[in-house]
Amino acid sequence: MNKEEMLRLEAYLKEKLNPGLRLLPRDKANDSAEVYLGAEFLAVVYKDDEEGETSYQFVMTVLKEDIMGG
Repeated sequence: MNKEEMLRLEAYLKEKLNPGLRLLPRDKANDSAEVYLGAEFLAVVYKDDEEGETSYQFVMTVLKEDIMGG
């Protein structure tokens, strides 16, 4: 994902989900970016180019400990 693409995707996610979200490039991976809310890591967004069409997958893992309160 190039910088311009990440900025456009970040703007979209901010509009749709939360204005505090930010995307950061991942080390050793150019097809995805990390999503943060403040200092907290939330998810990874993967770019998918398939059959001439580009899409993005927002993948957020929620641990049982997070929803059970520890």
